[in-house]
Amino acid sequence: MAKRSASKNYILAYYQQIRDGSVTVGKWIALVYEYLVHGLETGEFRFDQKKANSAIRFIETHCHHTEGRLAPGAFKLEDWQKAMISAIFGIVDEKGNRQFREIVAVEGRKNGKSLLGSSIGEAVLFNDGEYGGRGFCVAPKLDQADIIYSTMWASISLDNELKSKTKHRKSDLFIAETNSSMKKIAFNAKKSDGFNPSICICDEFASWPAEQGLKQYEVMKSAMGAREQPIMLAISTAGYINDGIYDELMKRSTRFLMGDSKEKRLLPFLYMIDDVDKWNDINELRKSMPNLGVSVSVDYMLEEIAIAEGSLSKKAEFLCKYCNIKQNSSLAWLDTKTVEKASGEHLDLKNFRECYAVIGIDLSQTTDLTAVTTVIEKDSKLHVLGQFFMPAEKIDEASAREGLPYRAYVQRGMLTPSGDNFVDYKDVFEYCRRLVEEFKILPLKVGYDRYSSQYLIQDMKSYGFHCDDVYQGENLSGVIDEVEGLMKDGSITIGDNDLLKMHLLNSALKRNAETNRKRLVKVNSTLHIDGTAAFLDAMTVRQKWHGEIGAQLRNDRG
Repeated sequence: MAKRSASKNYILAYYQQIRDGSVTVGKWIALVYEYLVHGLETGEFRFDQKKANSAIRFIETHCHHTEGRLAPGAFKLEDWQKAMISAIFGIVDEKGNRQFREIVAVEGRKNGKSLLGSSIGEAVLFNDGEYGGRGFCVAPKLDQADIIYSTMWASISLDNELKSKTKHRKSDLFIAETNSSMKKIAFNAKKSDGFNPSICICDEFASWPAEQGLKQYEVMKSAMGAREQPIMLAISTAGYINDGIYDELMKRSTRFLMGDSKEKRLLPFLYMIDDVDKWNDINELRKSMPNLGVSVSVDYMLEEIAIAEGSLSKKAEFLCKYCNIKQNSSLAWLDTKTVEKASGEHLDLKNFRECYAVIGIDLSQTTDLTAVTTVIEKDSKLHVLGQFFMPAEKIDEASAREGLPYRAYVQRGMLTPSGDNFVDYKDVFEYCRRLVEEFKILPLKVGYDRYSSQYLIQDMKSYGFHCDDVYQGENLSGVIDEVEGLMKDGSITIGDNDLLKMHLLNSALKRNAETNRKRLVKVNSTLHIDGTAAFLDAMTVRQKWHGEIGAQLRNDRG
C-alpha cells in the first residue's frame, strides 16, 4: 500500500531519548520501556522489524487527521507513537503472532487518543491480512462508542484506496475483500457473548460505570479466545468512577510494571505526572501529555493552568484530565526489587529472646486468613516475623483457588491450621502468649484492626497485653510512607516468609488527589493483604507510642 521506509527500531530509539533526557516521561513509561528493551536484549521477546514498519507505514500513509488545524492531513506519528505501535505490532511470540494482546493506554486530554485508537483499529482490519476480521468500538452508550467509530470512518473517507474497499452500512463498516467489519456497540454483556473480536477498542474506559464496565470488559476480552492475535485496546484519560475497570486495570498495570506479575500479554502505556505538587509545572505536565507542542500548544496549557489555579473545581478537573491523577486512584505499592531486598534468611523467634517488640493483628476475616506480625528492632534493623492462621478445611480449597502452596507453608511453620471452617481466635491468642512465655519476647503494644474479634482482644487485655485499635484508612499515610522508606533503605527484613512477601506484593494504595493521602487496598479483589495490614498495625502503634517506648524498642543492651 505504501513505499517501504528505512528500517528503524523506534522502541530502542525512544528508550534512548528517555535515557539521555531528550524527552520527559514519568516513571511508568520509563518502566515499560525498560521492560521492553530488557526483553529484546535478553531474547525474551522476538522483534519483527517488518511488521513494526508495516504498521507505521500503513498509519502514516492511509490514516488522516479528521478535525483541528492538522485536518485533513496525513497522520504523521511522533516518536512516542511510533515506539508504541512498534511494540504492539512488532513484538511477536514464537508463532509470529503479536505478543501483547491487552493494551492499556492512558494519556492526557488533547493528545490524540481517538485518532490513535482508530488508526490502530484500521491497521488491524486492513493491514493484518486476516480474513473475517471483526472490530468493535465499545462504550456505555452508543453515542460514546461512535466517537472512535466516526473518527475511523472520517479517516477512511479521506483515503481513496481504503474508501473504495469499505462500505458504510447502517450497522457497520464492511470490507468485502476480506469479509471484515467494524461495529460500534453499547453495553450489553449478555448479547456480547457471541462476538468474536479481532480488536476491541474501549474508549474512555475511566468513565465506564463500575459494575457494568467490569462485566462488559471481561465479556469482550474472553470472546477473543478463538483469534490468533487479537487486541483489547483500552484507551482513556483518568476519570471519576471508583472501583471500576479503570481502577482494576491501573492496579494490574502498575503491579506488572513493578515486576510482580506473571502476565505476558499485558502492555500498559501510562502517561501520568509523578509529582502531584507540581501539577502546574509545564515540564511535569509533559509526562502526562506526550503530544504537548504538537496536538496541543504550550500556550494553551499555560492558560488552562492559570484558570485551574483560581478554582478548586477546575484544579480537580485539570488534575484528572490533563495530569491523569484520579481523585481516588489505586496503584501498586511496593516493587519486586524493594520486597526482595527485605527478604533474606529465616528469622527464628529463638534469636529474639528478651527483646521488646510491637505486634500487629489483622483478624477481619475469620472464615479465611488471619495474620499476626511481630516487629522487633535489633542491630539497627526492623525484623518482621509473620504468622498466619487459616481454617483447616479451607487450606486445600485456597491452594486450588489461588495457586499457592499453603500446605508447604504449614510445613515451614509460617501458617497454622486453625479451627475447621473458621479461624479459632484462641489459636491467635495462644501464639501471642507463647511469644511471651516460651520465647521471652516482650510486646509493649499490640495494634489491631478495630473490626477484629472482640473476644480475642478481651483475652489479650486480660492477659496483660496493651492493645490499641487501628483504623485502616487515610490516617495511615504517614505510617505507609515510613514503611516504604525503611524498606527501600534496606532497614526492614521479613526473612524467608514467602506468604508475607506475597501479601506485600499484593498491596496497592488508593490515593486522594486533593489531600495526597493514601490508604491500603488490594491490587486485585481476590488477593490477600492480611500480612501487610497486620504489619501496618504494628508499625502504627510503634510510631504512635514511640516517645514512650521508643528507647526500649531499640533493644540496645549496650
